[in-house]
Amino acid sequence: MLIGEYHHNLDEKGRLIIPSKFREDIGKEFVVTRGLDGCLFVYGIREWENIISKLKNIPFTKKDARTFNRFFLSSATALEFDKQGRINLPSSLICYAGIKKECTIIGVNDRLEIWATDKFDSLINDNMDAISDVAENLFEGFDNIA
Repeated sequence: MLIGEYHHNLDEKGRLIIPSKFREDIGKEFVVTRGLDGCLFVYGIREWENIISKLKNIPFTKKDARTFNRFFLSSATALEFDKQGRINLPSSLICYAGIKKECTIIGVNDRLEIWATDKFDSLINDNMDAISDVAENLFEGFDNIA
């Protein structure tokens, strides 16, 4: 399970250090793609294969399926860590996520998310007042949660 929050800077060549704990958990083979809400998603290869198998089961005759597949898969890039634990993000993904320099890297259960720090901070601040209501709505009917 990927959890935690770290802050690193993108260098002038588009390289970003991924914290060692995340490198261990995500594995040597991983995929980076456009995520939802303006961030990047990073999946270990096994989790990526699970997602692909689910996407294959969505009928391509559905317009929403075609639209999502184009969005999600066209930007997908297989990457590896260099000797310093960095990844080299493609410029198209850097642009999509609005990353200038400061990045926030978070673990979200089965994936990493890479955010422009200012966007992540805004997301958290904009939702701070509503988070109790969100939790109540999501976990209604579940026992033993919080």
